[in-house]
Amino acid sequence: MEITKKRRLVDIARGLFLLGHPLPVLFHIIGVSMFALLAAWPHFAWRTLLLVVAAHTAMQLSIAVHNDYCDRSMDALGKKHKPIPLGLVTPREALIYGFFWILVMLLLLLPLNPLALLISLLYLAFGQSYNLGLKSTPWSGIVFALAMPLIPVYAFVGVGHSIPLIFWLVPIVALLGIALNLANSLPDIEEDAASGARTLAVVLGVRRSFLLGALLILVSILCIAILTLTSLVPVRLAIVVPTLATACVLLAVSLAFFGPNKPSPTRKNYFYLVVLTCLFLIGGWIVGAVV
Repeated sequence: MEITKKRRLVDIARGLFLLGHPLPVLFHIIGVSMFALLAAWPHFAWRTLLLVVAAHTAMQLSIAVHNDYCDRSMDALGKKHKPIPLGLVTPREALIYGFFWILVMLLLLLPLNPLALLISLLYLAFGQSYNLGLKSTPWSGIVFALAMPLIPVYAFVGVGHSIPLIFWLVPIVALLGIALNLANSLPDIEEDAASGARTLAVVLGVRRSFLLGALLILVSILCIAILTLTSLVPVRLAIVVPTLATACVLLAVSLAFFGPNKPSPTRKNYFYLVVLTCLFLIGGWIVGAVV
C-alpha cells in the first residue's frame, strides 16, 4: 500500500500503538499476570514474574501486529480506520515491527525455564498460523482451543511451579478458548461472511455461535463443579463455590442482555463479558487450588 501523505512522528507512533491491538493485548497481560502470581504464591520472585509477563506481552504484540499486516488488503476495503489503511504505518514497517517483538520475546525468555520457551514458541506458531490463513477457516476455533490452555501452563512453568490442577486446566481452558473465539468473531461476522471468510462463527451463524459459546462456558462450569465435588482437584470450597456461582450469574447476564436478536454493536461488549467470565472462572479455580 502506498503512503500518499507526509507522516508526522506522532502519527507513526499512534499507528504503531494501534497495531498492537491495545485492549485485547491488555486482557492477555491481565490473564498471564494473574496466572503467574497465582503460580508463584506465596513466594514471589519478582524478576522471574516480570520476565514471564513481559515475554508473553511481547509475543501477543507480535501476533497482533502481524494480524493487521496479513489483513491489510481486506482492511483496506472494510476497516479503513485501521493503521495501515489510514496510512499511519506502511505494510513493511508493520512486518518489521512484528518481528521486532518476536526478537524481544526470545531475549526475555532466555533466562527462564527452557520449557517456557518451547511453550511460547508453540503458542506463537498457533497465533501466526491463525494470522496466515486459519483465521478465515473453521479451524480458527480449534487454534484458539489449542492455544488458550498454554497461557496458564506457560505461567506455571515459567515460575517453576506445577500443581495437579494444571492437567485439568488444559481441556477446560480449551473449551473456553472456543467460546472466546466465537465471541471475538461475532462483531465482524457479517463482514467476514461478505468477504468470503469461513470462520467458525460464519459457518455456525450468529444464533448458533451465541448458543455454542454459552453452552461451552456452562460445560466448563459443570466440569469444575464435578472435579471439586469428587475431590479429583483439591480446592478450598469457600473460594471455588462462590466462583462457580458468580460465573453462573455472569453467564445468565450474557444470555439476558446479549444474543442474536440484539443490535450487532452490542456484540463487542458481549465479547468483553465473555473474557471477564472466563478469567474469573479459571482465576477463582486456581486461587482455590493454590491458596
